[in-house]
Amino acid sequence: MILYNITVNIDHDINKEWLVWMKDIHIPDVLSTGLFIENKVAKIHAEEDGGLSYSIQYLLKSWEDYNLYQSKFAPHLQKKYQDKYANKSVAFRTVLEIIHVAHH
Repeated sequence: MILYNITVNIDHDINKEWLVWMKDIHIPDVLSTGLFIENKVAKIHAEEDGGLSYSIQYLLKSWEDYNLYQSKFAPHLQKKYQDKYANKSVAFRTVLEIIHVAHH
């Protein structure tokens, strides 16, 4: 499985609006591609100057699904995000290959 993680630092003054937009618009748009198994949004608790940080996590079954998302869907969805929040947020992406999962 592949974990696609986007870490975002968002300005305090639009944090609430951004979180609603992410949960109501952007994440449903990403999930509507049919390529993702699940999504999680986590608030990062750390000393941050100038904003709040979040981890937006998407789980995919395979590299093929990730590559399809990147080639077919990501440019449009990332442009929508940039058009709305480019001046109020900083984001970086990490792709992880899950090699072991343990459940208690």
